[in-house]
Amino acid sequence: SRVSRCKRLTSRKKKKKRAGQRNRIDKREKKFDFFMQKKLLLLFGIVVVVFFLLNFRIAGITLENGEEYTQQVLSQKYYDSVTIPYKRGDIVDRNGNIFARSEKVCNVVLDCFAINSDSDFLEPTLEALEQIFEIDKNEVRGIITAEETKESRYQVILKDVDFEKEQEFEKLTEIEEIPDDASESEKARIKGDNAWKSCVKGVWFEESYIREYPMNSMASTVVGFSNKANDGVAGLELYYNDILNGTNGREYGYLTEQSELERKIVEPQDGNRLVTTIDMNIQRVVEKYLNEIEQEHASTGPEQIRGNLGSQNTGIIVADPNTGEILAMATNRGYDLNDPFNLEGWYTDEEVAGFDDTQYSEAVNDRWKNYCVQDSFEPGSTFKSMTIASGLELGAISDNDTFYCDGGEQLPDYYIGCNNLAGHGMQTVSQAMENSCNDALMEIAKRIGIESFCEYQELFNFGKRTGIDLPNESSGIVFDTQSMGEVELATCSFGQGLTCTMIQELAATCAIVNGGYYYQPHLVKQIQDADGGVVKNIDPVLIRQVISEKNSEQVRDYMEKVVTEGTGKYAQVPGYRVGGKTGTAEIVKDGQRVEDRYVVSFIGFVPADDPQIVIYVVVDQPNVEKQEQGSFTQVVARKILMEILPYLKIYPTEEITDELLQTLGITREEATEGMRLSDSGTTSNELIGDSSDYQNLNEGEWAGNQNFPVPPEGENIEGADELYQGGMYQADLYQ
Repeated sequence: SRVSRCKRLTSRKKKKKRAGQRNRIDKREKKFDFFMQKKLLLLFGIVVVVFFLLNFRIAGITLENGEEYTQQVLSQKYYDSVTIPYKRGDIVDRNGNIFARSEKVCNVVLDCFAINSDSDFLEPTLEALEQIFEIDKNEVRGIITAEETKESRYQVILKDVDFEKEQEFEKLTEIEEIPDDASESEKARIKGDNAWKSCVKGVWFEESYIREYPMNSMASTVVGFSNKANDGVAGLELYYNDILNGTNGREYGYLTEQSELERKIVEPQDGNRLVTTIDMNIQRVVEKYLNEIEQEHASTGPEQIRGNLGSQNTGIIVADPNTGEILAMATNRGYDLNDPFNLEGWYTDEEVAGFDDTQYSEAVNDRWKNYCVQDSFEPGSTFKSMTIASGLELGAISDNDTFYCDGGEQLPDYYIGCNNLAGHGMQTVSQAMENSCNDALMEIAKRIGIESFCEYQELFNFGKRTGIDLPNESSGIVFDTQSMGEVELATCSFGQGLTCTMIQELAATCAIVNGGYYYQPHLVKQIQDADGGVVKNIDPVLIRQVISEKNSEQVRDYMEKVVTEGTGKYAQVPGYRVGGKTGTAEIVKDGQRVEDRYVVSFIGFVPADDPQIVIYVVVDQPNVEKQEQGSFTQVVARKILMEILPYLKIYPTEEITDELLQTLGITREEATEGMRLSDSGTTSNELIGDSSDYQNLNEGEWAGNQNFPVPPEGENIEGADELYQGGMYQADLYQ
């Protein structure tokens, strides 16, 4: 049939196609015949023979000239990529006195192979090393000739040697030219010396820098320190780490066709220099009196505090209220910046040996913390100036208003007593400040209202970091309009129930007394390059005007009367108008107020009519029998001011009366000591003044044991999640 025929035709076509494919494959296979296989085998044999001859030749070159080529390769390797270290920038005070610097040092390295290449090289090299570096010749000879190190090209025998020693060695071994007019004996001597010098081989130097702190512990919690890798660990060293660091240089090299070494050097870029606002002279005076009160309380107090401290924490800040510049900042936890890991005096060797990594980190961080910026606390009555300034600015109160103090205020669920439980009676605004009357302040806060109180709390920057140029600043805890009630408003009016840092309270007070202008506090005023050229001037940063100049002047008058007539009378500085405010606040622990545990403080400014200096002294749980009687903070502030005011050319304008001297318990000679030192031309490199005898007058205002609320925990508290009680680092990164 037709279908059958079609199938047969299709089958034949497929068979023909398969047959054609087989024929083509057979033809390709026939092309790779026996002759081609022999050619391929011959080619492979030639390649093997050439490879064998090449390896034989390389082995011969190695045997004949291996030492020469090895030396060239090693030399090229050393010079091809040598790092030239940069110098980390200095940190200096406002007058150029050095807090931190980097000094060039070197490691002494031996090329034992080069020294052993000739028997004449060993002894001259040892003699030169002994003459400059005072090495033990026998010990170093052992390193050079020992079986395991005799062919070594890198053996470090000394580390961190003064750079001057390297220069001395280079001068000792430098080949001396023979003058044409030299005598025969002189020529003979020079030739002999040069022959000896030419045998000093295999000594080279690795240069680097080490960080030094010539003032040791001075301003340690401000300056901080860096590790060997030039990483800042604390303080300004950490905050300005990138500014202080530079860029390493490089020395490149290559061998020419004549086997001569050609070098190319890219110079390092040294780090920038920080010019701080700190005045080293003022810092010295502050630390002198801080240490004096610490030693007094440590030796006579009823407790033994770790580190032999006179309190749990003490901080002192001196600042320029018109710029925000910090002139001095110190705590009672100063440490030697050249030996920051030394816990001697704080922990026994057995305790340190038993620390795990976490415990060691906690111990050293506690040692390094800066109480002035890292710890928050209830400020107490120093906060009252903010409440009164806010009331005046809002028009909620006026200078003529009066308030009756009957010893306390009854609020829902709480009775909040005044510091005078018998009551102050009728009080003007000025008297409320002078007598630190809690009852009057609660009435003022009630007039202000919760919303406005929280508004000015924020304007004075409480609950927020100030932005000071130090790491790990705390923001404190404050109530907002959602979490503040009638009781919280009352307690916050006199500085309890909220927390802040020393730097927050200082910056707010500066704004209150300088005309109402809030400046950001800062510690660096200028950045310079390595040659002293100005890279950047850091000008004062005005954040806002919080209150009017008129109201600022009014609050200054109130605060001056605190010192002349009220609770701050022991802060009076003979010959000067001083304003200020005392503070006492109960300690809170685990959500409860601790009986007989207080933070006492004094903040003051001079001159009262035109403030140029603000000083803040805080003592956390002083080691005394009655902590609430904290007039010693006023005494410390007065002693410091008596020395630094003449130095700053802020001269006395007031008469020094016998009545005042009797109140202060000092002599007329002591009252004028700072003025005489200033007149004698004391420099910023000298310690100003001598410490007069510390007097614990054991008097002053106190808040009493109040049973009002503590700062609560909760999401509604602004800044609660940011409260920082001392930065934590990983201690193993410091070494």
